[in-house]
Amino acid sequence: MAKTGVVEGDPLTVKEIELKRELQRLVKAILSQEEINVDAIDKTQQILLALKELKIKRSPSSLDLPFPDEFRCPLSKQLMTDPVMLASGQTYDRPFIQKWLKAGNRTCPQTQQVLSHTILTPNHLIRNMISQWCKNNGIQMPDSVQYLNDEGLTEADRDLFLSLLKKMSSTLSDQKVAARELRLLTKKMPSFRSLFGESTDAIPQLVRPLSQSNSNVNPNLQEDIITTLLNLSIHDNNKKLVAETPKVIPLLVEALRSGTIETRSNAAAALFTLSALDSNKELIGKSGALKPLVELLDEGNPVAMKDVASALFSLCIIQDNKARAVRDGAVRAILKKIMSNVHVDELLAILAMLSNNQKAVEEMGDLGAVTCLLNIIRESSCGRSKENCIAVLYTICYSDRTKWKTLRDEEKTYGTISQLAQNGTARAKRKANGILDRLNRAINLTHTA
Repeated sequence: MAKTGVVEGDPLTVKEIELKRELQRLVKAILSQEEINVDAIDKTQQILLALKELKIKRSPSSLDLPFPDEFRCPLSKQLMTDPVMLASGQTYDRPFIQKWLKAGNRTCPQTQQVLSHTILTPNHLIRNMISQWCKNNGIQMPDSVQYLNDEGLTEADRDLFLSLLKKMSSTLSDQKVAARELRLLTKKMPSFRSLFGESTDAIPQLVRPLSQSNSNVNPNLQEDIITTLLNLSIHDNNKKLVAETPKVIPLLVEALRSGTIETRSNAAAALFTLSALDSNKELIGKSGALKPLVELLDEGNPVAMKDVASALFSLCIIQDNKARAVRDGAVRAILKKIMSNVHVDELLAILAMLSNNQKAVEEMGDLGAVTCLLNIIRESSCGRSKENCIAVLYTICYSDRTKWKTLRDEEKTYGTISQLAQNGTARAKRKANGILDRLNRAINLTHTA
């Protein structure tokens, strides 16, 4: 007569009995021997693994039992363990619908409806029904309460995110608490930055307190919202969305002019990170952002200088923004800081970039740039700074003959340009030799005449 729970003649049961007998024999052999029998131990481990596999095969599985169609994920065709609803109202198993969305799809797989957002809402009713079905059939359902998606977010994180956004439309007290929390979360957790990309309404909700009334904005609230925008813009997938969301760029431009110095600095940093995309460079340039950036540079607050210089450099890569920056006083502000020995290396790079603008070159000549740049070449130990200096001087030399005498006197007294032509970077050597050729031809022409 078979024991309880053992099916007589079941091949799995027969195999299990044989394995257990062999296991008993091996254990006795190991215990009776004074020296350790490595081979016996290895065989024991193999038998234990084999017994484990038999146990798994014997256990009831959801795959072995027919289950109601409403428990089946339309994508995987398997029993759902974490059912969630799309904006279309259709329910899917979370891992499979996430894979669908991450592939760039923005429609419901079943209805083909375009989704208004990609936030996934837990379907607690279906989950409870599946849980009860598993219990009735003696099946262990995977616990998904602490389920983590690819970004490391729990459902509690998503619920928190939605509740914080909702508070941005509440009282000033709620807005301040929510904005500070969002600032901290988007700083510490990249996964929270990606959440903003899942809904077209998330960023408008974030900036709503600023866009409703720019005249009486709470400084701390403004700082937290602007800094959150900076955190979001770091995420590559957010750059286009943030920049093209109505009111965001105008709010960043406004923040450059007002608020705490931290707010102004972070607004400049946000514009810098967003300008990584060429389409954003044009959008930011047309928004009027260059003038307040130049004004902030001119003020010279050390907290903001680095971010402002980075933003100006990135934006002025495109030609239209060079013209805007020159028109808005960039040359004067940059030279003023260089002559004061402030962030010389960074600002020289911007000056070199602006030097292919004719109006900029004329201003440089009028503001004493030639003498200043020659002094830097003599005194600086930075090869890149010398390269940028000679690049600007090369342009001035070819555009303004009135500066040739200054260049010749410098060369005669110090040999500054000749030394750079011998010891500079490859680009610096080309520019220095170009200036020397120009000056020598001018001298030869004079002698001939």
